[in-house]
Amino acid sequence: MPQLTWLGDAQAKTAARNVPYRLLENVSQHGSADAPNWLIQGDNLDALKALLPFYAGRVKCIFIDPPYNTRSAFEHYDDNLEHSQWLSMMLPRLELLRDLLSEDGSIWITIDDNESHYLKVLMDEVFGRNNFIANVIWQKKSSPQANATWLSDSHDHLLVFARNKHKCKLNKLPRSQAQNAIYKHSDEYDGVNSDGSWYGRGPWFPGDFTLSLASGQRGKQFAKTGQSDNIYPIVTPSGRTVLPAPGRAWAYVKGTYQRLLDDRRVHFGKDGNSKPTIKRFLSEIQDDGVVPTTTWSYQEVGENRTAAQEVKLLSGNDPFTTPKPERLLQRIIHLASTSGDLVLDSFLGSGTTAAVAHKMGRRWIGIEMGEHAATHCLPRLQKVIEGEQGGISEAVDWRGGGGFRFMKLGEPVFQDDGRINPQIRFATLASYLWFLETGAPHASGTFDSPLLGITGEGENAVAYVLLYNGILGDKRPAGGNVLTSVLWPHIENLAPGHRGRWVIYGEAARIPESRRRSLNLSFKQIPYDIRMK
Repeated sequence: MPQLTWLGDAQAKTAARNVPYRLLENVSQHGSADAPNWLIQGDNLDALKALLPFYAGRVKCIFIDPPYNTRSAFEHYDDNLEHSQWLSMMLPRLELLRDLLSEDGSIWITIDDNESHYLKVLMDEVFGRNNFIANVIWQKKSSPQANATWLSDSHDHLLVFARNKHKCKLNKLPRSQAQNAIYKHSDEYDGVNSDGSWYGRGPWFPGDFTLSLASGQRGKQFAKTGQSDNIYPIVTPSGRTVLPAPGRAWAYVKGTYQRLLDDRRVHFGKDGNSKPTIKRFLSEIQDDGVVPTTTWSYQEVGENRTAAQEVKLLSGNDPFTTPKPERLLQRIIHLASTSGDLVLDSFLGSGTTAAVAHKMGRRWIGIEMGEHAATHCLPRLQKVIEGEQGGISEAVDWRGGGGFRFMKLGEPVFQDDGRINPQIRFATLASYLWFLETGAPHASGTFDSPLLGITGEGENAVAYVLLYNGILGDKRPAGGNVLTSVLWPHIENLAPGHRGRWVIYGEAARIPESRRRSLNLSFKQIPYDIRMK
């Protein structure tokens, strides 16, 4: 597959690995104390790395609206990047976003023509070209721009990729009133109940009763023999005999046609003299939804102008020139997730993604840098839990509730000399080491014992132990941070019956190497044997 190259690409391709792991510190709690939603203030590259031990492989839907590199974005984003710098900025973030995405999840990115084609190639490399789903065209302006030099730009791109396309299933859209309006015919009596009485199946529209002979088994049969099971005379109620038009066949073989006719599903026009059509009943398809197309009009999902009005009503003083409308995010989140799924936006901007996800009953994480995370995103989301009625609130019957944590990036886990930051607590290091060893977040996320957990079964099982920060009671060698012969029985009793390997992290080991081998024990010294993933 062709690869994208640019000045500085080699450094960009290692940037994600070199990002230091940082703490996430709780600043304040808003609404329900047990709410799982996070608003994080800080650089999104650092924040995404900090989220890996907790959420790797668990995010169902990612939406981002990154700077477009057009010299026109709001001040708090550096949107005046040279092209190579923009690519170097995007690559490590996409790699971390990929690692956070679940196997059945999808990522949606809005972008304009300036970088859309480069972004597509970049995402081909990160997510795999075979995981590309679609390039959606969103009509962001409802009227032409009078001062445009060449063509008035009226759309943005929405690139959609899956983590694993074979496991990713998108939801369908609910049917609109306009789509239902074509079902304007209705029979007084459409069927028979078990007691012999007739009942109505409701509105229907006449669908085509024929299909082309250009392809398919019917066409192959006709090409070989000049005959087809789907070409036969039909007698209308008026007595007229009809055949399919040249090059076409009936959509059903003779036996199926007769069953449809008996079930009153074939229509011959008001006078009973027309060629047959098939009755498509609204009651039989309205729960299935509609497959979305790749062209989204402003009437369906809103435009930049209405989005700006939504934000202005909530904040008054708004630094965003091109926020996204709530209806656009509503459609994306509806297609890509279900109630309770986790939604992530690492370029949160004005907070729209988090606001819409909250109203739609999803869990969410929003990341935004700069002071406006506190001055704009925080108050907007507070209004959401209080029940504000802007945007999609009426459409989803939003009345308020829930909550979120406002968090910020703290100190790096490792100091410049490689030692662990003394502010790091046991549970923080435990969650990181579990992720480092297993490649996945801990199932419970709770660490209150030196035994972090066990993977595998029987002799293939591996038990992970962390001796750190006086977890066993004190910081003396015999008390918990140093692996000794005195301490070993206490550790062994943490997993009775364990027959597999032990991996133990600690400050030092006083058990001889030969004895460790006999115990099937691997010791890793803190901090020297800990590496950032």
